[in-house]
Amino acid sequence: MGVLAFPLIVLGAFFLGAVPFSVIVGQVLLGVDVRCYGDGNPGAANVFRAGGRLTGYLAVFLDVAKGFPFVYFAHAAFGLPVTEVVLAGLAAILGHAFSPFLRGHGGKAIAVTFGVVLAMPDINVPLAFAACIVAGALLIEPDAWAISLGTAGALAYQFLNHGRSWETLLMTGILLIFLVKHAHDLRHRRPGLHGRLYRWVQGAARNT
Repeated sequence: MGVLAFPLIVLGAFFLGAVPFSVIVGQVLLGVDVRCYGDGNPGAANVFRAGGRLTGYLAVFLDVAKGFPFVYFAHAAFGLPVTEVVLAGLAAILGHAFSPFLRGHGGKAIAVTFGVVLAMPDINVPLAFAACIVAGALLIEPDAWAISLGTAGALAYQFLNHGRSWETLLMTGILLIFLVKHAHDLRHRRPGLHGRLYRWVQGAARNT
């Protein structure tokens, strides 16, 4: 089992990550295809648009949860080297971003990535990732740039604090996946400081 543990965990992480829970929630609980809403992504954001908060939060929970188990068991139960744990985490994210169950399509991969980093042995990794992604979402638009620049900020934080380490390797892999996943929007849409914070302030100003 020791020899087989790593490939089995990587495959398990990939295929669990590839399960399109948001699409399933939309079909089973709402009777709709969430890909017909919003930006057309098979992600939790469009479950919110299609069915409201309850089903949206369920989709978020499931997408976060599917990134957790194989990564956690890789180091907690099987004691695999941390670099192999990182590869299992990246496999889960790749499964979601390029799901074979959806012919290579997938969501933005933020929720599943948070599940992966939550499962890693250092709690500072998810904290840094969450802080940088939230900052990006508040300050930058469009989402592709917010996600990519937020992850780049998390990578810079990990490198400054840990140098060439597994934390840096993990965040580098996540950033590369996001750059490939969002390549079209990154090429065709310019970034600007018109994120959610700007829109909230602008809305508040109009209401006063």
